[in-house]
Amino acid sequence: GAISDDDAARLREQGVHADRITVTGDTRYDQVWKRATASPPPLVQSLRSSAPTLVAGSTWPADEVALLPAWLEIRKRTSTARLIIAPHEVSDDHLKSVEDWARSNGLTLSRISDARDGAGDVVLVDRYGVLGDLYALADVAYVGGGFHAAGLHSVLEPAAFGAPVLFGPRHGKSREASALLAAGGAYVVTDEASFARRLGELLGSREARDTAGAAARLTVEKGLGAAERSFNLVRELLGR
Repeated sequence: GAISDDDAARLREQGVHADRITVTGDTRYDQVWKRATASPPPLVQSLRSSAPTLVAGSTWPADEVALLPAWLEIRKRTSTARLIIAPHEVSDDHLKSVEDWARSNGLTLSRISDARDGAGDVVLVDRYGVLGDLYALADVAYVGGGFHAAGLHSVLEPAAFGAPVLFGPRHGKSREASALLAAGGAYVVTDEASFARRLGELLGSREARDTAGAAARLTVEKGLGAAERSFNLVRELLGR
């Protein structure tokens, strides 16, 4: 079971007989779609807000060098804009660095363990396992990992909710990032200035936001069905 035609070709190059290869697709598309189409959990409901919201997920300090100053520029234009930020590592030092940044710039901040009713200019996610659901709150999403060599995190999660996706320049190893870029559902930001410019364009125009978000969601829809195809392949091989 290969994820794509390219992967199937690589398997053939390594000596696998062509009649033993079936392109079944990537089951991650089905996984994120299931979450996006399910009823939102209570945590998401408690954080609903009319404020324009950026959900920044799995951010590293290298991402935040561009993200946090860019966000201050957005706040100058839209004082009600809200940032929900989920650091990749929820160490005390990392969380404190975000809290110190918010405090020094006059922004109110709530940790998600305390936040209710969308409280705070900044909502800091201080635990694991909730980010995939929080993308439901995003008018725009930023996915971390694209400003260093560790690799880009999941761009499919926000795309499934119909959020335009931003990420850093080091995304070449992500097949999904390339698909979203080609469809017009994602954009690359390279520094603070390009981050603020692109984010301002999307938050400032419902039409631009909706168009990009629809393209992102459609990209996920086109990838559905891999789980069922994989199941059918295994069932066939087992003779059932």
